[in-house]
Amino acid sequence: MNEKESKKKGFSITHKPELIETELDDIVRKDDIVLSIAIDIICGLFVWFFAAHQSLSTGFFTVKFGIVEMVFLYGSLFYWIVTCLFLLLRLKNASRNLDSFGGLIFFTFSIAWLFVVFPFDFAYFTDVLPVGIRFLVQWIPNWLVRVAMVLGFLMAIFLSLYAGTLRVVVLKERTRRKKISQK
Repeated sequence: MNEKESKKKGFSITHKPELIETELDDIVRKDDIVLSIAIDIICGLFVWFFAAHQSLSTGFFTVKFGIVEMVFLYGSLFYWIVTCLFLLLRLKNASRNLDSFGGLIFFTFSIAWLFVVFPFDFAYFTDVLPVGIRFLVQWIPNWLVRVAMVLGFLMAIFLSLYAGTLRVVVLKERTRRKKISQK
C-alpha cells in the first residue's frame, strides 16, 4: 500500500509499524519511568485527599457515596498506581496487559458511574487543604467537575479502544514472530 492509499484509509494502528515495534520489546523507556513516578505521586495524593475527606466527614462526599462508589473512586486510583508500579518494576507487558484488558475499561465504567450518581459536593472540596492554598481550587463548581468527567469519560473510551486494539495487534505479532523463530 502506498502512502496516498494509507492516508485515505485514515489512522490505523497497523499502519504504524514503529509503534508496534516499540511495544514488542520489553524495554521500559525513561519517559515511561518519569510518567509512572508522576502518576503514582499524583494518585497517592488523591487517595490521601479523598481519604481525609471521608475520615473527617467534611461534607465533600454526599450520602450517595456508598461502597460501590468507593470501589470505583479508590479502585480507579489504585489501578493507575499498580500499572505504574509494574512499569517501575520493569514489568512492561504486565502493565500494558492490565491497562489494555481491564484497567481502562474499569476506569471508563468508574467515571460513568460516578457521573451518574455524582456523590460529591465541591463546596467542601478545599476543607482538608491548608488555608493558604485553598484559593487555588475553591472556585471549582459542581457543573465544571461534571463537564470534566464527561471529557474524561470520552477520553477513557478512546484510550480503552486504542490500547486494546494496539495490544491485540502486538500480541498477534509476538505470536507470529515466535512461530517464525521456532521454524
